[in-house]
Amino acid sequence: MNEILHTSGIPDPYSLDLDAIDVSDPRLFEADVHGEYFARLREEAPVHYCANSAFGPFWSVTKFDDIMTVDKDFQLYSSEPAIVIGDNPDDFVLENFIGMDPPKHDGQRKAVEGAVSPSSLAKLEPLIRHRVQNILDGLPTGETFDWVDRVSIELTTQMLATLFDFPFERRRKLTYWSDMTTASPEVAGDDSVTQEERQAALNECLDEFTVLWNERVNRDPGENFDFITMMAHSDATRNMKPMEYLGNLVLLIVGGNDTTRNSISGGVLELNKNPGEYDKLRAQPELIPKMVPEIIRYQTPLMHMRRLATADTTLNGQHIKKGDKVVMWYVSGNRDGDRIENPDDFIIDRANPRTHLSFGFGIHRCMGNRLGEMQLRVLWEEIMQRFKMVEVVEEPTRLKSNFVHGITRMPVRLHPH
Repeated sequence: MNEILHTSGIPDPYSLDLDAIDVSDPRLFEADVHGEYFARLREEAPVHYCANSAFGPFWSVTKFDDIMTVDKDFQLYSSEPAIVIGDNPDDFVLENFIGMDPPKHDGQRKAVEGAVSPSSLAKLEPLIRHRVQNILDGLPTGETFDWVDRVSIELTTQMLATLFDFPFERRRKLTYWSDMTTASPEVAGDDSVTQEERQAALNECLDEFTVLWNERVNRDPGENFDFITMMAHSDATRNMKPMEYLGNLVLLIVGGNDTTRNSISGGVLELNKNPGEYDKLRAQPELIPKMVPEIIRYQTPLMHMRRLATADTTLNGQHIKKGDKVVMWYVSGNRDGDRIENPDDFIIDRANPRTHLSFGFGIHRCMGNRLGEMQLRVLWEEIMQRFKMVEVVEEPTRLKSNFVHGITRMPVRLHPH
């Protein structure tokens, strides 16, 4: 085939030989052209082998039902040792419960689940609403500002500081460590950070959280339901090795930060791109609870999870060998027309808005999914009381990553009622 380039300099996927397609290339997501690549794979090679990538050979699973098959079978498709396409360097291996199989996974996850239980969320909602109100009331009207920095990051970082009982005035360190966790070329393709810089940042994270652990391990937990106290007082986690503690810290930081942060930005962007839906929302703000899962489907904040085949197997006609990397592309499954009607359309009043893959399935289904949804719901309830429109005034800047579907900057202007 003759290669045809997009204006971004990235080849048109239909101009490439099928075996030359590499959807792990982070430039596809930075330029927001990945959708065409996955559309071709879903149509022509729903379980696709890439022999040569910067992350080694891997299988791409791009259809909704095939992804569910892999996600639910932890015996055949193992999460160990990691859940991103890239491998950590041998001298800096992070262990955490999302990269573990049962039974160890179960005990460590259970140790922290109480922080996002229904009763905990009921207590958190008034606090979240108060913070959302303060953030929105502090925004400038009549001038352009960065929504990502002033709203998306600020709200999620305040929530993280609460969940960890982390010093509130230093909460932006949590955002920094979250970004560094998924940075570096080896992890997800972000070449703005070196592996050495990443490791230095995460060692700093470990040092600071070790001080907090030592403060909390000897005190009566009582009513304290922060993540560190819970881990320090659980049989499953109280004797973790340092890199295991760090691994679980950054798992909880990224899980509590990136998913919600990028859905907050993505929702504003899609309403701007779909003015008819924004009109619908203004006319019927009671649609917000349905709109929230549609935002999460459409954004797909964490785009893939990786597994390792534990035995030779067959998936949708393809023969997968023991030890092969198998990558579930949630960002593709969420556009599968066989399971989702008009999947490329952003529709805030879908009949079944929870039909999406963004939270995963099976034992690794996102632990904080209800917290993320609650933050988005409360935010939009408060936005609609204050503003006729949050107008995106420049094309957003996107993260160069094949893992986090990130928006790093999005200039907006507010239009009050």
